[in-house]
Amino acid sequence: MLTLFCAVSGWAILMFLIWNVWITLKTGASHLKTLHQIPCSGCEYFTNDYRLKCTVNPVKACSLEALGCLDFEPKTDCCNANQKRPRKLCK
Repeated sequence: MLTLFCAVSGWAILMFLIWNVWITLKTGASHLKTLHQIPCSGCEYFTNDYRLKCTVNPVKACSLEALGCLDFEPKTDCCNANQKRPRKLCK
């Protein structure tokens, strides 16, 4: 009888552990989807500098508060100061 109790307890603990891992992965994936919706990296005012991330809203930049940013302007190739590739001349 004790062996049966230990076996059932072991399986219950294992199933509880698997269930907790599943819930954690599911929650993490939904949070990651939310983080990927932050528009800062595609904004004209994003500086790509850790000291000043955004010239308009530096406190909200790259956070969940930036999801509904009213100052968002799509980035243009010729006018961003910190580009990784060489600048093109604007006409």
